[in-house]
Amino acid sequence: MNNEIVAQIAALQTMPFSQLKKRWHEVFDNEFTGLNRKWIVSRLAYRIQELALEKETGSLERRLDALAKTRLGNNLKSERKRAIHRPLVGTRLVREYRSVEYQVTVLADGFAFDGRKYKSLSRIAQIITGKTWSGPAFFGLVGKEGK
Repeated sequence: MNNEIVAQIAALQTMPFSQLKKRWHEVFDNEFTGLNRKWIVSRLAYRIQELALEKETGSLERRLDALAKTRLGNNLKSERKRAIHRPLVGTRLVREYRSVEYQVTVLADGFAFDGRKYKSLSRIAQIITGKTWSGPAFFGLVGKEGK
């Protein structure tokens, strides 16, 4: 927490009640309803910290997005989508298809199935079914709508 926030919170302790009421309107933007000074000060202190954290979080998110864009280029959305559908390394995916149980293990750089390594779940789903399938959909990692 930065010094400015600490100073704002410390000032609440000695602030006259009329100024507390004014500060309440500034940070909550609603009608002042409190009569207990200790409660009012605690709510204001919490809200001041909350607003400061929102600013820091927003700034951090923007910095992370900028870093991701420089590392991933224009493929940011596709990389995020791919990461969402990819389970953790070591996860075992199990699917029963036509009364046969199939198991796939997630690797750091692909998938292990039937003693072989594949780059794509969709390729494995195609081998199992003989048809073109979305691998994440076939193994239940996404809904039928593909999201």
